[in-house]
Amino acid sequence: MDFLLSVLLAATTTPTPVPDDTYNSPGTIGFIATFGVALAAVGLFFDMNRRVRRNRYRTEIRQKLAEEELMNLEVAKPERPAPPTKPNRANPEAD
Repeated sequence: MDFLLSVLLAATTTPTPVPDDTYNSPGTIGFIATFGVALAAVGLFFDMNRRVRRNRYRTEIRQKLAEEELMNLEVAKPERPAPPTKPNRANPEAD
């Protein structure tokens, strides 16, 4: 058992320390690319907000115009024809 434990401990590798001078960063190009994507996203947010607001205002105006049109609408009853005359049942030969 001790033999297996010693072989297992010998087989495991210890991680090699990374020196501090090998720091990898995206640099200026990465910063500019990230800033450009963020700037485009903010521009799209403002554009979407403007379009949604414009659409909402148009809908409100259409609703107000429809309400005004309904208020100005006059409903007149149609002319009815005269009802038919009832036959005289007391004297059927008079018809």
